[in-house]
Amino acid sequence: MSAITSQQTSSSGGILRYIGFVAMPLLVVIWSLIDPTLGAELVKWVPYLASGFWMNIVITFSAVTLGTIAGVLLGLMQLAPLWLIRWPAAIYVQIFRNAPALVLIFATTYIFPFEIVAFGHYLPFPDWIKAVIGLGILASAYIAEITRGAVLSIPTTQWEATKGLGFSRLQALRFVILPQCIRRSLPPWMNVASSIAMGTSLASLVGVHELMHAATDASTAVRRLDFTVIAYVVVMAAFFTLCYPLSRLTRRLEQRFNAG
Repeated sequence: MSAITSQQTSSSGGILRYIGFVAMPLLVVIWSLIDPTLGAELVKWVPYLASGFWMNIVITFSAVTLGTIAGVLLGLMQLAPLWLIRWPAAIYVQIFRNAPALVLIFATTYIFPFEIVAFGHYLPFPDWIKAVIGLGILASAYIAEITRGAVLSIPTTQWEATKGLGFSRLQALRFVILPQCIRRSLPPWMNVASSIAMGTSLASLVGVHELMHAATDASTAVRRLDFTVIAYVVVMAAFFTLCYPLSRLTRRLEQRFNAG
């Protein structure tokens, strides 16, 4: 009975997710058909909005990749037996895990130079890269805690078993412990990735041409209330489209690991 109920809940949840995936784009289409002038304005600005959304995608994947690599290293450093390695990592995590994303984006924007001198040549340091660094710092702090918690959740008997088999600590971590940590880390990692994806909209406040910046430009140029509303509905639909595949990919990976 419980299995049937669980299956029905999963099925209804899947239907609701697909309804949500279709509802917002459908709302935009219907609204545009009701008012053809509104639809014409939206079609005119779609390429500009798409160029901004592409920047959100680039910042998201760059920041999540940077944060994942740095976060895993920091999480393992917090478990190191030497306090010279453990304490700096713990201090870093405690500071940046409690820092607002907007503060980090502003900090990286103004701390790093606008140009870099290399071999006598001036190379621009784009604001979107600074936003990647700011969001990557935030992601690394959260992922460090996820990694630390995942490693500590592994029973100590497995460490003892690998020691009995002649594995070094690094070999045990690489071949036995970390593969199990991946499955346990996937759900919280997906939450961090989704938060970073939504946080990319803050980059508009430091002049990065992303979707929110593009929608504001379009709204200012058209100066129609109904267009402003539908432009931000498009923004919502775009961010849903960005985050939803991350959720589905995570679920598929979880199922694969569970099957394995």
